[in-house]
Formats: sequence, C-alpha cells, structure tokens
Amino acid sequence: MSVLNRRRAAWALLSLLPALFGVNILLSRYALFIPPNALALGRWTVVALLLLPFVWAGLVTHRRALAREWPDLLLLGALGMWVCGAFVYIGARSTVALNISLIYAASPILVVVLERVFHGEPLPLTRVAGITLCLAGVAIVLARGQPASLLSVRFTVGDLWVASASACWGLYSVILRHRPSALAPMERLSAIAVGGCLVLLPFTVGEAVLWGGPDLADWRTWVVWLALGIVPGLGAYGAYSLCVKELGAGRTSVAMYLTPLYVGVGAWLVLGEPPQWYHLLGTLLILPGLFLATRLVSPGRESDRQPSKGA
Repeated sequence: MSVLNRRRAAWALLSLLPALFGVNILLSRYALFIPPNALALGRWTVVALLLLPFVWAGLVTHRRALAREWPDLLLLGALGMWVCGAFVYIGARSTVALNISLIYAASPILVVVLERVFHGEPLPLTRVAGITLCLAGVAIVLARGQPASLLSVRFTVGDLWVASASACWGLYSVILRHRPSALAPMERLSAIAVGGCLVLLPFTVGEAVLWGGPDLADWRTWVVWLALGIVPGLGAYGAYSLCVKELGAGRTSVAMYLTPLYVGVGAWLVLGEPPQWYHLLGTLLILPGLFLATRLVSPGRESDRQPSKGA
C-alpha cells in the first residue's frame, strides 16, 4: 500500500476510534462482577490469542528484534494494558462513566505537551485553539448544555485511578510512536499484549487470593472478555497503532474527544435516548476544533509529513 493510501486509511480509522474506545467505558461500568485485574487480563489474553495465528510467522522472523525490544514491549504492556486497563476498571467501581469520559478527554493535552517537550513538536496558537474548542464542546455535551452542572461533579478515589490511567495513556502514545521497532504494527501489538498479560498475571493472582477471582461459570464473564478483547482491545489498539504510525500521536489522541459523542449515539440507538440540542452544539465546537488541532503545522516539516518508524 502506498504512503498516500495508508494515510487515507488511517484517517478513516481515526473516525472509528472513539466508538471503539467508548465500548470500554460502557463495559467497565457494566462488568463490576469481574475483578478489575482479571477483567484486564482476560481482555488482553483474548487479544493475544486472536492475533498470534496471524502474526506468528512475523514474530519468528523478527525474533532477534523481540529479544532486543523486550524492555520497550514490557513497558508498553505495563502502561497500555495494566495501567490503562486495570486502573480504569478499578476506578469504575467508585466513579461514573461521566467522570471517566471527562478525565480521559484531557489525555490528548498531555500527549501534545509531551510531544512538544521531548520531541520538539510545534504547538502553535491554532493547535491550542483547536484543543480549547474540543474541550469546550465535550464540556457542553457532558454538562447537558448547563456548564454550571460541571461544578457539581465530585471527584472520588476512582477518579484518581482513572486520572493515573489517563496520564499513562499519554506516555504510551508518545513511546509507541518514537521508540523504533522492527515489528509490523500488529506484530508489535501482539507482543505488547503478551507483555501486558505478564505484568497483569501476578496482580490478578494476588487479587484472587485477597478478594476472590472471576466466576468462570458465569457466561457473562466470557462474553465480556470476548467483547473487550475484540472491540476496544484488538480493534481499538490496532487502529490506534496504525493511526499513530501514519498521523502522529498528537493528531490521533485528539480523536478521543469524540468518544462522548459516540457514546451518546450508542445510547440513543440501544437505550432509546435521543440526542439533545447540546449534542449539536458540542459537535459544532468539536469538529472545527479537531481540524485546527490536527492540521499540519508546516507542509515542509518532516515529522508531520512522514510516518514514524516506532509503531
């Protein structure tokens, strides 16, 4: 596939990312009957098992690269699968989906700042203005058109867990792009998933000893694991890796602002909750904000024109 076609495909995938990640937020609140570390371990075990048949030959071919890159793969697994997985599920036990969405909406800001601090990515006023518009649009949607209601949001211990995950998502995004890898995106994702499972395993065992493990006789446990593995696991992380490679971490992460809108549409279709006027107003702010925040800073800048080798 040519560079132009890859970038077009990445832009198409970017429009689906918020919906894929939104499923994780909804299921994190639904699946409270599964311990959080076990929930994350089941999710990423499914991802690894689904990917391995397709990437096994490539992993064998790049076994020397695997041996060389294992510290990065383990670090990315710890950040992306343990912290950004189990920590969210821990937080979901004492906070609501509204708070999770609101906190995670701030993660692209950290990505852009990290790109600026560590890799010299430009941060012009247009990008700042775009991020501001996105935040304003998300706030209007979350506040249901009544900004004063945001003041009534009470942050709990669960919010702190989610905030930790949000911060580590920024680190995961930047490391994913800028650490070189000889692996193809899906090969790298499978290796990271295995690394994440290795990190999660002792925490899951300790969790089961102290508080009890998942009920393996409950069919809901297996359905949730499978759904998490396929949709916000394999689907979201795979698409995210490809988008980061082609479009950059800053542009890709800004798409997370659309997650509350996708969740709203899903609630309308599944739960019969129609969109309100504030959804339209939020969209009118978010879409131009995304344009400003993700547009190329300079046509001649290599870091914006060429995909990173790190994804």
